[in-house]
Amino acid sequence: MASARPPALDWTARKAPSLEDFEILAEAAYRRLPKRFLRCCEDLVIQIEDFPDEEILLEFETESEFELLGLFRGRGLPQREGGETGELPNMIHLYRRPILDVWAEGEDTLGDLVRHVLVHEIGHHFGLSDEDMERIEQEAH
Repeated sequence: MASARPPALDWTARKAPSLEDFEILAEAAYRRLPKRFLRCCEDLVIQIEDFPDEEILLEFETESEFELLGLFRGRGLPQREGGETGELPNMIHLYRRPILDVWAEGEDTLGDLVRHVLVHEIGHHFGLSDEDMERIEQEAH
């Protein structure tokens, strides 16, 4: 018996998600996180960029601009007790091109991968363990 093949997807008119598309994906992933988690993220800034800048690549001693999918910058909540004046808000950077590279090679949906990176970086904002981050990510499904 001949196996039936599904019709091929027509990729000729499709484009890679833009930075704006990634903002929409990240916003949707963020809004699906547990409410108790979101309450502590009110001042957190999420920024989408194509790649980490040269300073970050040097700081992390990366061999390629594709190595970092995301980055938390700032002082985690446990260290912010005093609320010093003039302090910049905590920021999460999501890097579009490295995330697309991992997505193209894997089996996860792009939305799932963006959520995974977002939860991991927010976890640094809280000082969470990998196990805590995994549990929160599962709750966001």
